[in-house]
Amino acid sequence: MTYAITQTCCNDATCVAVCPVNCIHPAPGEPDFGTTEMLYIDPRSCIDCGACADACPVDAIFPADRLTGRLREYEAINAEYYADREPGPAVASPNFHTWGEPAFPRSLPSDFAPLRIAVVGTGPAGMYAAEDLLLHTNAEVTLIDRLPVAGGLLRYGVAPDHPATKGAGETFARFHAHPRVRMRLGVEIGRDVTAEELAAHHDAVVYAVGAPSDRRLGIPGEDLPGSVSATSVVSWYNAHPETGADAVPLSAERVVVVGNGNVALDVARVLVMDPAALAETDIADHALAALSGTRVREVVLLGRRGPGDAAYTASELLALKHLPGVDLVVDDRDPRTGAAIDAAAAGEKAALLRDVARETVDWTRPPAPDRRRIVLRFHSAPVEALGTDAVRAVRVTEDGAESGTEIGAGLLVRAVGYRGVPLPGLPFDEVTGTVPHEAGRISGLAGGYVVGWIKRGPSGGIGANRACAEETVGTLLADAVAGALPKPTGTSAEFRRLARSRSKGLVDARGLAAIDRTERARGRDAGRPRVKLATVPELVAAARGSRWRRPV
Repeated sequence: MTYAITQTCCNDATCVAVCPVNCIHPAPGEPDFGTTEMLYIDPRSCIDCGACADACPVDAIFPADRLTGRLREYEAINAEYYADREPGPAVASPNFHTWGEPAFPRSLPSDFAPLRIAVVGTGPAGMYAAEDLLLHTNAEVTLIDRLPVAGGLLRYGVAPDHPATKGAGETFARFHAHPRVRMRLGVEIGRDVTAEELAAHHDAVVYAVGAPSDRRLGIPGEDLPGSVSATSVVSWYNAHPETGADAVPLSAERVVVVGNGNVALDVARVLVMDPAALAETDIADHALAALSGTRVREVVLLGRRGPGDAAYTASELLALKHLPGVDLVVDDRDPRTGAAIDAAAAGEKAALLRDVARETVDWTRPPAPDRRRIVLRFHSAPVEALGTDAVRAVRVTEDGAESGTEIGAGLLVRAVGYRGVPLPGLPFDEVTGTVPHEAGRISGLAGGYVVGWIKRGPSGGIGANRACAEETVGTLLADAVAGALPKPTGTSAEFRRLARSRSKGLVDARGLAAIDRTERARGRDAGRPRVKLATVPELVAAARGSRWRRPV
């Protein structure tokens, strides 16, 4: 029996580090690491020890002979990766290396005074950086977030029906109560505390603020009511406190989603899946209520390019193919689409659509009332959102012509990527939407560093942040040893007093634990893993152990 890695693989390579026989690839140090959609176990080398499954932070690894349903395909997917290749040794693995002088990267000399480092942002990027600092140095870490609860995109960006992926948050949560960690949640840089004040109280500051905005389509009608960003939809169904319960109108039978990345697939899947299945997740109460009474029967995913160039991962498409009660259809009106699918070789993304129904969709007709479905329409781009007071249709290209086709829809969702936003006190590149840096060191800002999407742009999943954080922390520690970090003028206690005086909703580690207990208790009452608190006042009240009453 061998093991296989499945859909929820996060690519952070924790499994590689514990494998005793070097059977998981691509590994850190190999050319393909960080570029493949997931990691793969070589069935020829696996010795069935199960160490990788025990170490996996997102429960993505299972014995191959126990895979059932849609996961059964992953045994072949893992084996297929090794069909024509002989991977070399994993350079960074602790079990396979060239013997020589011991090396301790990302560490400080034993007699080095403890550093005080602030990490702004508690999503995966920030927590990988904090983890690296806590495990490799004696640094004291201040975790800061503008929201009164930790988690970032793990809490507010992962689809509710992906609980295993959300499980990575449990790995990070163990650091919230670390004796060298201080949590200052509900503190926004630029509103409550300036970047200069933050730097004055710490030896270094690592910014992990992500890419919270969305990219625009640049088409007429984009600002009509009924035109929203995927960022808003994802925040809405994840109970983000800055997204209202009425942010996503669901009065129409058809929705058009522009984009075919994983976020676009998440949005499409959540909008049409069985509300009873969603009721077993941590989806926002207001979203569950809206989806339980929704009229949405069809979601159209527009892809500018062909099926071979789709941005979604194979694992997310496979999940879409096996969605209970929902049909998946390929719009076959462009001959290039079917030709690409038929010509695709085994293992190519387009080949996964070979068994999917094809139909030349008649967009003049409304969706069938007795079925729910997702339509993949390739070689098609939006030209204009049509409507007077709200979106009523989307005009899209047909055979390259902008005069194209009208698709009747009451909701247009743009899912064409995220974008970073400027942070007061930091340089910003408007073209890339990132903070200029050198290996994580902010250009022209001594003691300032970046990690995650604000550093490299909105690319890569959860695990990609581990290597990103390793580089940034390595740069920071090298600067510390070289004496290049500015000396702070304020103390940790002074910063705590400053934060408390500026932020009326400050939450610490004890308050965060109280929020977690409250949400889990609400979940037990409802038969769900947790019921999220959806507003800042509710979160702060739970942190303080009081009951917040919504105004009448």
